[in-house]
Amino acid sequence: MPAQTVIAIRHVAFEDLGSFEQRLREDGYDLHYLEAGVDEIERVRELDPDLLVVLGGPISANDEHHYPFLKDEISVLSERVLAGRPTLGICLGAQLMARAMGAEVRPAPSKEIGWAPLTLTAAGRLSCLHSLRSAPVLHWHGDMFEIPAGAVRLAATPDCPNQAFAVGTNQLALQFHPEVTTQGMERWYIGHANELDAADISVSRLRADSIDFGPGLEACGAPALGSWLAQARTGRPQHAASESV
Repeated sequence: MPAQTVIAIRHVAFEDLGSFEQRLREDGYDLHYLEAGVDEIERVRELDPDLLVVLGGPISANDEHHYPFLKDEISVLSERVLAGRPTLGICLGAQLMARAMGAEVRPAPSKEIGWAPLTLTAAGRLSCLHSLRSAPVLHWHGDMFEIPAGAVRLAATPDCPNQAFAVGTNQLALQFHPEVTTQGMERWYIGHANELDAADISVSRLRADSIDFGPGLEACGAPALGSWLAQARTGRPQHAASESV
């Protein structure tokens, strides 16, 4: 039986699949990255991967006038959603999924950067996010999305009421970062140095929190992905409760 394929669209080198990469390979996926702004995003149509993952990045989902490749990402995501093809969006990727489904993405009242737990909705508690119910996750965003029509809201935080949504059993958008590793965070502190300085966020404090909470997230994040992959393959409901809008 041929290997399943996954393409991950990466916007900056250090925001990669993190702990998810090993889990995908263990589940038999053949993994390839496309580098936004360098590789042709439209290759996704030609390659037609079994799973498409759109990762995070330090630009806005509304910045296509500065970064034209975002138009291609939104177009590809729109087609994937309409076709019901397995798709996962993380942070910027989740915002692009929301835009592809006609929902608004706008600046949040304040940046949400750091470690904090999620509040799962009734649907979220019955979803693949169940394993994250007691583990603080990494938040790193300045924009926020509305929940698209027909999607199901799964999670919230006090500063961001829409942290995750699902479409059917095989499309998932996560505003937060469940994929990061403690060691990998060191690259984030360097790559986002200007943003952290502008937001007056202590790198030392953020590093200490990552050391405290990172291992727990690594232990919970990959199993959450594995649960979602199983549901995406089998078509079993990702949630039993409904909060569709």
